[in-house]
Amino acid sequence: MSVRIRIAIGVIVIALLITGGWLYATSGREVTDDAQVDAHIVPIAARVGGSVVSVPVQDNQAVEAGALLVAIDPRDYEIAVARAKAELADAEATLASARANVPLTSTTTSSGVSTAQGGVQQAQAGIDEATHGVEVAKARLTTAQAKLREAEANATRAGRDVERLRGLLAKDEISQQQFDAAAASGDATRAAADSAKSEVTEAELSIRGAESRLAQTQARAAQAASELRGAQTGPEQAAITRARVAAADARVQQMRAAVSQAELNLEHVSVKAPAAGIVSRKTVEAGQVIQPGQPLMTIIPLERVWVTANFKETQLRDMHVGQRAVVEVDAYGGREFTGKVESLAAATGARFSLIPPDNATGNFVKVVQRVPVKIVIDAQQGDTALLRPGLSVTARVYTDGRQ
Repeated sequence: MSVRIRIAIGVIVIALLITGGWLYATSGREVTDDAQVDAHIVPIAARVGGSVVSVPVQDNQAVEAGALLVAIDPRDYEIAVARAKAELADAEATLASARANVPLTSTTTSSGVSTAQGGVQQAQAGIDEATHGVEVAKARLTTAQAKLREAEANATRAGRDVERLRGLLAKDEISQQQFDAAAASGDATRAAADSAKSEVTEAELSIRGAESRLAQTQARAAQAASELRGAQTGPEQAAITRARVAAADARVQQMRAAVSQAELNLEHVSVKAPAAGIVSRKTVEAGQVIQPGQPLMTIIPLERVWVTANFKETQLRDMHVGQRAVVEVDAYGGREFTGKVESLAAATGARFSLIPPDNATGNFVKVVQRVPVKIVIDAQQGDTALLRPGLSVTARVYTDGRQ
């Protein structure tokens, strides 16, 4: 065998060994350079508006959770709290007054009904008594009128007798004594008639007085009945009073909510960091007037970062959650950080694009899709704070369990 053949065989063997070694070294893992560092980006916005008093932080400054980021002028909100508390005190006083009126209204209602019923009964008794008085007076008038007719008839007859006897006396047919007796009898009958007239007049006056008393008693009875009807509306008045209590209580709850809202607004004049991290994209300065919801800055927590690696769909066959991964960071000369696969996205990246592809058309071209895979960096590596969201990395996932 010639030397050339031996050299060619040796080269071929070496090439096969190198190829086999490379295939073995690269098998059982999936690699992509379409990956970048991600982290939570916490936007900081104003909950209330006002004039900015101070901004004690700068861009790229590290802050702790609860650190003051922006201070807004609190005077308007302090006034709002004081006003809300004053309105709450007024509402509570109104409620206390309304509650005090409930038992008073109930007691007054019961007493008023009893008093009005007594007044109606008394007025009815007065009507009965006045009616009886009118009837008695009418009976007296009837009797007096009868007596008057009788007395007038007697007086008329006596007068005629006197005139007849006067002619007989002139003829000396009767004695003077008989004439005088007849004249005296006539005077007596006229006096009796006058007395009967007086009794009739007195009876008529008595009737008018009795009728007047009856009218007054009837008026009092009508007034008592009206008062009774008014007193019988007591339950409705009590219900109205209870409704006022409910309305006053609702207003107290409303004012308490207003006080809580005013106090909450006063707390929001101090904008604080919700988490520890790095200040970024600060857009607020002291003296600026800001509005509710206006973005002020962002906080990027670097305690927990991860890598979003976009693997081809053909690389996902053996990939699953929990597999070991290594990422090489371009910014630090390929420095490696270890981690593990935490999750695979529910859809390809194209599905989350602004205009997702529609393959239902007739011009379909098959394109290999990429699926985002979340790789969490191991927290025990103390220099993970060097990683910044957006840095390019190369991600390597060991699908066979090798390191």
